[in-house]
Amino acid sequence: MAYDHEEQEQLDSLKAFWNQYGNLLTWVLIILLGAYAGYNYWRYTQRNQAAEASVLFDQLQKSLLAADNAKVLKTAADIEAKYGSTAYAPMAALVAAKSAFAANDLKTAKAQLQWAAEHGNDEVKSIARLRIAGILLDEKAYEEGLKLLAGDFLPQFAPAVADRKGDILVAQNKLDEARKAYVAALAAMTKADPGRRLVEVKLESIGGTVPAKPADAAAPAAA
Repeated sequence: MAYDHEEQEQLDSLKAFWNQYGNLLTWVLIILLGAYAGYNYWRYTQRNQAAEASVLFDQLQKSLLAADNAKVLKTAADIEAKYGSTAYAPMAALVAAKSAFAANDLKTAKAQLQWAAEHGNDEVKSIARLRIAGILLDEKAYEEGLKLLAGDFLPQFAPAVADRKGDILVAQNKLDEARKAYVAALAAMTKADPGRRLVEVKLESIGGTVPAKPADAAAPAAA
């Protein structure tokens, strides 16, 4: 069937457009398809790596329960080296740090915590930095510990940060500042917080007064 004049003009326009932009559109399509294929491959690789890392992480936890520090550190190193992009790697570093600390290997514990702080999510980073501050307290590196605690932490870690700050200030014999830090820790805790009583004891031991306990929930506003 022959095209009428209007259809022929549309066809000519389409041919002209393709002659001008056809190569560009072809390359754009190739790039998009390549990116899509690459993304699917990345997702496939990530799933496989996460599955493999989970197996090693189970072995890591069993070694921790068995108090086999050498095996814990070796397994953690394998996870960090081979599966560093998975969520298991920073968690493995935290476990390795715990094992090394129990073995009185503070240098290794600190190195593992630093790895977790550099590679973990915000929650892992907060946990790692708190524990590093505890090691710095043991090492009497007080100013370094206070500087670390002055950094960014998730809001839910505010009580633990203030508590750890109080411990360092007590070690420095800065009791007025320590009392303020412990009071700040208590103010950030609920009445049911399991760590509250310990902070109260520490505050009272340096001559502080425990503030009134907070209510578990805020009272409803008046109508």
